[in-house]
Amino acid sequence: MTASASGQPVRPIPAVLAVMVRGDEVLLIQRANPPDAGLWGFPGGKVEFGEALLRAAERELLEETGVTGTAEQVIDAVDAYDIADDGTLRAHFTLIAVHCRWQAGEPAAADDALDARWVPLAELGRTLVLSRDVARIARRAASLTA
Repeated sequence: MTASASGQPVRPIPAVLAVMVRGDEVLLIQRANPPDAGLWGFPGGKVEFGEALLRAAERELLEETGVTGTAEQVIDAVDAYDIADDGTLRAHFTLIAVHCRWQAGEPAAADDALDARWVPLAELGRTLVLSRDVARIARRAASLTA
């Protein structure tokens, strides 16, 4: 384990990604904050203390898009790093991708999302700049929804 400049232990921060496919489209947001500010990815955020992963995914989905969904299962996990301009690691996130089924609502950017929309699966990576692993995880979720 490493330590920060203050001597405190530094650990990965658990966060969820709410992965929702409806028909031939996937719900994406344009991220406002690091890591990946300005890039397109899944709604998501930090898991709160005492909060279950599936509940965290449902909460983040609603907070960032106004869409209501039912979180069903964990489908993947990836690491994301927030690195300063000088190369210093500011934060390490472990992102847990949770497959969610659409219940109600249409996306509207809220909380820390700059934009939110349904994106055709066939267009992933063609017009929007995506965060790492978004296309792969979206296709995995689509295979569960079919």
